[in-house]
Amino acid sequence: MKNKILKAGLMVLVILIYFVSCTEKLNLVPTNDITADAVYNTAAGYKQALAKVYGAFALTGNTGGTGSPDISPQIINDEGNSDFLRLYWNLQELTTDEGSWTWQNDAGIRGLKEMSWSANNPIVSGVYYRAFYQITLCNDFIRQSADDKVSGRGISGADADEIKKYRVEARFLRAFQYWVLMDLYANPPFVDENSPVATGLPPQISRTDLFAYIESELKAIETELVPAKTNEYGRADQAAAWALLARLYLNAKVYSGTERYTDAITYCNKITSASYTLHPNYRNLTIADNHLNTEENIFTINYDAKYTQNWGGTTYLAHGPAAVPGSISGTSGNWGGLRHTQQFVGLFSDPSGNTDTRAQFYTSGQNLEMKELYTGTDGYSSSKYRNYTRTGAPAPNADPNGNWTDIDFPLFRLGEIYLIYAEAVLRGGTGGSSTQALSYINMLRTRAYGGSTSGNIGAGSLTLDFILDERGRELYYEAHRRTDLIRYEKFVTGAYLWAWKGGTAAGRSVDARYNNFPIPATDLSSNPNLKQNSGY
Repeated sequence: MKNKILKAGLMVLVILIYFVSCTEKLNLVPTNDITADAVYNTAAGYKQALAKVYGAFALTGNTGGTGSPDISPQIINDEGNSDFLRLYWNLQELTTDEGSWTWQNDAGIRGLKEMSWSANNPIVSGVYYRAFYQITLCNDFIRQSADDKVSGRGISGADADEIKKYRVEARFLRAFQYWVLMDLYANPPFVDENSPVATGLPPQISRTDLFAYIESELKAIETELVPAKTNEYGRADQAAAWALLARLYLNAKVYSGTERYTDAITYCNKITSASYTLHPNYRNLTIADNHLNTEENIFTINYDAKYTQNWGGTTYLAHGPAAVPGSISGTSGNWGGLRHTQQFVGLFSDPSGNTDTRAQFYTSGQNLEMKELYTGTDGYSSSKYRNYTRTGAPAPNADPNGNWTDIDFPLFRLGEIYLIYAEAVLRGGTGGSSTQALSYINMLRTRAYGGSTSGNIGAGSLTLDFILDERGRELYYEAHRRTDLIRYEKFVTGAYLWAWKGGTAAGRSVDARYNNFPIPATDLSSNPNLKQNSGY
């Protein structure tokens, strides 16, 4: 059943966490009237608590009692904008050529496209606090699932063995959130299950040291996670750790100053040897029954119209695109917000989608050129996220009001792994071959062209610039673009310009400080251990 573990956790109130907006409090444990011994008294209680850890990816605060509290009412006073995915997606997409948002008065929006954000930007702060909120959940679960805690509660045998598996999954989820913080903020505070509880202020960790920590955590749990494709849907397995390692190593030069392309290829090979295959229809990757795409999906954030009702997540990605009618998106209508720049549309030789099916642009009433940044008709829109099944039927748990979606978000899928492999080979990594790299790219393109090889390329066309463009075509609106452009040194520089980059219609280069987001001003004022990122 879709979202099985998430639903299990929402049937019982497991933990209620009041998270405050400063890392001064990151070393606290979750608190409420329910004691830890009551929550973790049984094996079933542990699984429900694990469901809360997973559910924090998709839940916000004002959801009728089923969600986690808002991460910071004084930072993001909006239920939808406290959803992890919406916050993270905005920083990864709205700062690039792929996305723009019409409503400039929405908290934190103004300044993202223009690359003029500050340490007080609500979205910049919101992702930071949301990541630490989830790390706090993970740390508490990891503490409570230590062997002595489990045995001290009279749990043994197969139940204790299962809880060990849960603990490893929580370590993976924590590593993922620390990867988010490292990628976005470079040098965040650091706490783990061994940090003192309720005393002292968290120290700051350098990006290089955090890279080493994330790598060591993932390699430590790599063999302890269940084998690839054997866990319940929506839960992490070995392939999830391999995928995060592959992504980590692809960007290692940015994070640590040292290239690790051979390691990226090594972990891509582990995934491609684990019976994953491309789903045959690209347009089925982001629809309401994409939980069936287990041949390609490696790890997803699960959304459900009954259990994860909020204005973020894939509800945002289905409703948000400007002008797309509800009959296409499978919703009650569009919010007139999300639009592409003409430079991104230009990555497709035929934007109609009749040749490359990945070009899912909505053009009716929309201008190709984004002459005005905050005009909803400037820029083509997208119908990539649709709340219908592959047969065109309503979503499995269709909301009768058309508000909430059932579309799961692919954090990792095989298509990305093929692209990582190809890029790592081109950048000089060993353990792969240019022949295999070309084969993987043409497999993606054959799918994109509806099974035809007419879009396939030859070896001479397989360049790094081609890979960047292909990543745009294959992975757009999946929260990769900012990280990709930074790796290619095209995010802040004049090497690639798009409409309204740097706040001008033609685009311009900006200061290199914008390669990283600033540590939120509220944390700097509350924790003297922290130093701001360079340039802010």
